[in-house]
Amino acid sequence: MKNLSIFRAGIFLLLLGFVTPLLAQPYPNPWRNVEWGDLPDGRTWGAVGDLDVDPDGEHLWAVVRCDATERDRFGDECLDSDLDSVLKFDAEGNVVESFGGGMFIWPHGIDVDEDGNIYVTDAVSQARIPDGDMRGHQVVKFSPTGEVLMVLGTPGVQGSGENQFTSPADVVIGDNGDIFIADGHNTPGNNRVVKYDRDGNFIKTWGKTGYAPGEFRVLHTIAIDQRGRIFVGDRSNNRLQIFDQDGNFISQWTQFGRPSGIFFDEHDRIYVADSESDIEQNPGWEMGIRIGDAELGWVDEFVLYAPGDPHVIIGNGAEFVAVDAAGNMYGGEPIPRNLQKYIRVRP
Repeated sequence: MKNLSIFRAGIFLLLLGFVTPLLAQPYPNPWRNVEWGDLPDGRTWGAVGDLDVDPDGEHLWAVVRCDATERDRFGDECLDSDLDSVLKFDAEGNVVESFGGGMFIWPHGIDVDEDGNIYVTDAVSQARIPDGDMRGHQVVKFSPTGEVLMVLGTPGVQGSGENQFTSPADVVIGDNGDIFIADGHNTPGNNRVVKYDRDGNFIKTWGKTGYAPGEFRVLHTIAIDQRGRIFVGDRSNNRLQIFDQDGNFISQWTQFGRPSGIFFDEHDRIYVADSESDIEQNPGWEMGIRIGDAELGWVDEFVLYAPGDPHVIIGNGAEFVAVDAAGNMYGGEPIPRNLQKYIRVRP
């Protein structure tokens, strides 16, 4: 009997050895990061902001904040720089187009419409805008070669009017050209979605600061799935909120962690970057990129940010994510100042 008990204990310990790693990594990670991306003329990487894929499915657009010399500088990296902050990369990681130098203080969100036009938000806080500086609180639409086609918001002036923003975090364009802006980046800001038509005419707004459905605390990211649903990364509430394009609440998902970035690929998959799950802001969760079914919300893959320390309350790893037509995934990392490329190594 004693030997049987010892045998059973041995089997239990053996099984525990297999199960424990599975508990630590609850979803498979079929992705591996590879060396990729180079900046011209000896430029070093600044904080990498939002990402999107060109309509050709091959080129990648990225916000790369300017200053790369002061490691502790964060929130106004382009204040006194004329470096281009909107960069286009080819499949090999070479910069083939760039613009936006001197136009932004803290470029943050980006979206590319079906015609290849690029929309960029300036999410700088009012406290970091020098007196008389007419930048910030705006969304700029560029042509594919950098010509300014439209400016939404009142540059340098925060507010909550029909053509005012307070640190707009992100922007997404609907199939019909409607413009949806996540306004704004800071908890005491407007915490609303603002909708315009393709010509920049105000249509409506929804949302306010709070915890209930349809209320927000830091709208950090916004995206549209294949069904036309609006997904908002309600980051400080640790959830995704889902709406129709008239602002009617549909559902909320918490299974993707603390969302900083959202991307939908052409195979109806959702990718959510979580750069802030830590011991205070979302205890019990780990930083990384969660991937799953865009329709139903099942999570089935997780790219763990291995160096993530839950005791460090600054955000780390990928804050933004995008996937090209070949299935390669990219993570924009502000604090580590990396543009990370991942390839799928197994089905």
